[in-house]
Amino acid sequence: MNENAIYDVVIVGSGVAGLSAAVYAARADLEPLVLEGPEPGGQLTLTTEVENYLGFPEGVGGTELIQRGKEQAERFGAEFAHGTVEDATLETRPFELELSSGDALRARALIVATGASARWVGAENEDELMGYGLSTCATCDGAFHRGDDVLVIGGGDSAMEEALFLAKFADSVTIVHRRDDLRASDIMARRAREHETIEFRWNTELLEIHGSRDEGVTGATLVSHADGYPTEKLASGADVEYEEVDVGGIFYGVGHDPNTAFLEDTAVELADTRHLLTLEGMTTETAVAGVFGAGDVMDPDYRQAVTSAGTGSMAALDAEAWLKEQAVSDARSHAVGEIEADG
Repeated sequence: MNENAIYDVVIVGSGVAGLSAAVYAARADLEPLVLEGPEPGGQLTLTTEVENYLGFPEGVGGTELIQRGKEQAERFGAEFAHGTVEDATLETRPFELELSSGDALRARALIVATGASARWVGAENEDELMGYGLSTCATCDGAFHRGDDVLVIGGGDSAMEEALFLAKFADSVTIVHRRDDLRASDIMARRAREHETIEFRWNTELLEIHGSRDEGVTGATLVSHADGYPTEKLASGADVEYEEVDVGGIFYGVGHDPNTAFLEDTAVELADTRHLLTLEGMTTETAVAGVFGAGDVMDPDYRQAVTSAGTGSMAALDAEAWLKEQAVSDARSHAVGEIEADG
């Protein structure tokens, strides 16, 4: 990473979207710099096995897929560096990015592929078992739980979607919610309530996850209180009820937070959910010319590795086309300036 250089393309994020963008940008001889961020590889590194990515009929490990993508991008000339963007100046060109290290980078074009971080609930052992029976993505990992009893944590649309998808595979799905009233939309709540495989545990929270990386998730400790919010009641010293349950999988459905904090004071438009907004139509362009979005940071709906890879390639192609237009425009301006200077 060269602080004195002006990079044609800086890609912020090294998940599937960022790596796909890096491959395409590098093949276009744009010599992109990829900032890996605080979680190199993104959420896919938390998935032990990926079975729905095109070209891997036997499946592939999430970490292996990311590593292959990085090697592929490096082969074509992409440069990788560790760095977290804390602030961005996008009003002038080249753009300037301030990193948490205190370093600064300049770029003619910027691809934002910072992803979205799934919210965790703070249950004991979740760090150890994430990706080993504990998941934040039913469409990614649900098929591994055929015949299992599983828990879904949450009470919003995300939880209902997770539960309804899991009901295709699991023997039973239990939605664990800390209140006795759902935040989900009426239609999603009704679908879950009416499904014969799905049950609800009201006023209940997940306290501890049982299992190991060798065995996977084997069970859980739940805590409940008649008035809801049982972990808060537990912390305040109130009496709560404990229950041990045997389950083969646990899914967090409490939402995702897009990683867009560094864009909040810029002209890049964000949705109410804080997802990056792209312009209408089939494009990754944003409200700021030269800034492009890719992957989960701009996709609140699909959140799949294959869709992230697709938007990553689109962002690189859009950036390449935009840079070419800028070069032509700059050349014309320069020519006009010379003519005017000559009188």
